[in-house]
Amino acid sequence: MDILYTVDEKYLQGIEELHYGELPKALHIFNEIINIDPGYARAYYQLGCFYYYQFKNYQTAGFYFKKCIELEAEFPDVYTDYLKLLVTLKMYKSVELIAEKALLVPGVGKAEIYGQLGLNAEMQHDFVLAKEKYKLALLATDSDTDHVLFKDHLKRVDDKLHAKKSMVYAYQS
Repeated sequence: MDILYTVDEKYLQGIEELHYGELPKALHIFNEIINIDPGYARAYYQLGCFYYYQFKNYQTAGFYFKKCIELEAEFPDVYTDYLKLLVTLKMYKSVELIAEKALLVPGVGKAEIYGQLGLNAEMQHDFVLAKEKYKLALLATDSDTDHVLFKDHLKRVDDKLHAKKSMVYAYQS
């Protein structure tokens, strides 16, 4: 007997199953939610996370993340995971567009967004831009752990910048 009456209650049950490590049950619940209410954006987000992190099915994960944003653009949680996926897939232009949109949404972790932008620039070997984005991430963070992480990113980018410089040899006689 199903004692849950609303889609929100079903969603909370799915989240609870996730926290208890019951992935198959949670996956079933989120799919059930979409069957009941195809406009319930947060279920699409959770399915996107499943396909990205658990199944490594990036195309399907991208579909669900994109669908979530289409249905509820003000849902802040989706942006970080979607950007991670786009960076992983090296979809550089899409990263810029989604990040721009994400920075306007209240509740989005700006430090994480700037961090993904830094990684995106670093992957394209634009170390100056990467350094700029990591500095913005450093300024936006309020966590000591993230502060250390972004400082490490900055050090790594500085090392890459120095490695990229050409060597000048001085002749001595």
